[in-house]
Amino acid sequence: MQPTNRSSRILLPARLWFIHLSLLVALGLVYVPTGRLPGVPDWLALVLAFWCIREPLRIGMGAGFFFGLLVDIGQGAAMGQHALAYVVLAYLANGLARRLMWFTALQQALHVLPMFLVAQTLMVVVRLIAGAEFPGWSYFLSSFTSVLLWLPMTYLLLLPQYQPVERDDNRPI
Repeated sequence: MQPTNRSSRILLPARLWFIHLSLLVALGLVYVPTGRLPGVPDWLALVLAFWCIREPLRIGMGAGFFFGLLVDIGQGAAMGQHALAYVVLAYLANGLARRLMWFTALQQALHVLPMFLVAQTLMVVVRLIAGAEFPGWSYFLSSFTSVLLWLPMTYLLLLPQYQPVERDDNRPI
């Protein structure tokens, strides 16, 4: 029997506890004080978009709103700034989920770039309405960093789904 390629195997369904754990870890990474360093990815937006595409019936706009409020509270941002951006991001990701699943992870990364840019543009608009200054064009570098991290993040988040429930050498998948 020939060894099968990992990408050709059937994936197990994602466990809900793992989805929530990955979102909580991403929330913790957002809380890490990085200052105003350009290019630091929005970890929560990245993981939220991933799960909205992979599991659109489990993770959606409600999760985006909830975690967006937690980011707003934790970072002292304008209330609703991240919540609005994450709801729109989740809406776009859920809407394109069936289409994006046909593409490879690299092609998906190119498709999610506009979603991340829209989310960041919404955050900038809310800040400007609240009276803040324009953060500069380097603010949008984090969308491109998120796109670069899409491929490794995809493999990392799908890793538990590749494991069989019970090991059987006679089973083809």
